[in-house]
Amino acid sequence: MADTEVPAGFGSRLHSAASTYAALCAGIDPHPRLLESWGLPVSVDGLTTFTMRCVEAFAGHVAAVKPQVAFYEAYGAAGFAVLEKAFAELADSPTQVIADAKRGDIGSTMAAYAAAWLADSSPLAADAVTVSPYLGFGSLAPAVEMAQQTGRGLFVLAATSNPDGPSVQRAEGAGGRRTDQLMVDQAAEINKAYPACQGPVGVVLGATVTDPPEIAELNAAVLLPGVGAQGATLADVSSLTKNKRVLSLPSVSRSLLHHGPDVADLRKAVKTVVGE
Repeated sequence: MADTEVPAGFGSRLHSAASTYAALCAGIDPHPRLLESWGLPVSVDGLTTFTMRCVEAFAGHVAAVKPQVAFYEAYGAAGFAVLEKAFAELADSPTQVIADAKRGDIGSTMAAYAAAWLADSSPLAADAVTVSPYLGFGSLAPAVEMAQQTGRGLFVLAATSNPDGPSVQRAEGAGGRRTDQLMVDQAAEINKAYPACQGPVGVVLGATVTDPPEIAELNAAVLLPGVGAQGATLADVSSLTKNKRVLSLPSVSRSLLHHGPDVADLRKAVKTVVGE
């Protein structure tokens, strides 16, 4: 740990929320099939009702929510307006908002993505955003700088569970270090200056990954998608993170959302997932 710690922001808020509420990230994924299963039209009206029902159900009950941005982009400007409305509703909630946008580019383009999702002046500003480092970790510098300036956070894709991921993520570079481990290590370097487990640069680690990178020195949260419908369990999460529960944020979407549209049923599903 560095001699001089910088003020904590997103990492501190997430740590507090995970210690107070269900240590879970509830996905908000308005897939057309889910809209239909809730009896909603596949339209902006249906998208709005679905999203705001999720906000009502999860705010103040889970540590974080993770809207899947692609499902909003599909509706163009009207979809982004729904996302902005949800972010505004969640602004005063202790539940942290992770925009699952997976942005990644270089130079001024990455700076523009950072401004869109992390700048105080943006209507799309979330507490954190997912980013892809596979143009080189250094390409994320504008987002890292913006997150540090505004007290927001990043979740860097490290080891994902899609079948084609390992061909890139497990490739070995100089000294035999795998690419996914390099991503974790470079995030950990940024997080050294922050209080324990409160760094702003977390990583995404698929909960179904069988050969994960080492995260002991990360000093930030690990977002673990794949629990529930994709087959992973909380026991898998515990194993992958070496029982470092304070670092573990399982992400659950379909196995929660299929309990909708009733708000009470969605909240009951959260308790079931975390074993309450």
